Amino acid sequence: MAKEISGRGQRELRVKVKSARGRKLSSTLWLERQLNDPYVKRAQVEGFRGRAAFKILELDDKFRFLVPGARVVDLGCAPGGWCQVAVPRVNALGERKSKAVGRVLGVDLQEIEPLAGAETHTLDFMEDDADLKVKEWLGGRADVVMSDMAASASGHKQTDHLRIIALCEAAAYFAFDVLEEGGTFVAKVLAGGAEGDLQKLLKMKFTKVMNVKPPASRADSSEKFVVATGFKGQE
Repeated sequence: MAKEISGRGQRELRVKVKSARGRKLSSTLWLERQLNDPYVKRAQVEGFRGRAAFKILELDDKFRFLVPGARVVDLGCAPGGWCQVAVPRVNALGERKSKAVGRVLGVDLQEIEPLAGAETHTLDFMEDDADLKVKEWLGGRADVVMSDMAASASGHKQTDHLRIIALCEAAAYFAFDVLEEGGTFVAKVLAGGAEGDLQKLLKMKFTKVMNVKPPASRADSSEKFVVATGFKGQE
């Protein structure tokens, strides 16, 4: 990579992307951001399927919910980065002989490339009996339900905000159906006023609800993550 020498020593040059015919300015800016994103580079070096892997890694480093023996459901799992992080942490491959062996189950509307240690299914988690299918595949209830899903962008900020809150609420209700008592729910939301009802709902169902913006979440993004621990169980 090109280097620049200054009086303060060496530093990496920022990659600039020239606009191209037929490419929108927004696409050019996105490409430039990707090329200069240290988490994108780390993902490539460390073999993760996307920079989003570092978000769940940092959240788990802080809250420790991906423990050996845990049964994990990843909603909207494509391309599989969160599953990649979960597999070694819950000991899904059984490589740590002295530790309990966990399970990682990913579901998505699209098929994803197979991942060692994770079981993936093409499934709409909002369809009837989806919770029953997941519990059947797991052989019981889950200890963790996590979601990095985002609704398709419409370009209208308020509409997109409401869509992602609705998607997160749907994921939360799914978690209520499949979580073991004491379980954890982790999901992406967008900062704003519309998530108030979701927060109230989670505080009723879990003993502790925290809102976090991990370092891997871009500073210019309005996303944050809710981590709800200590599921109180079915009423």
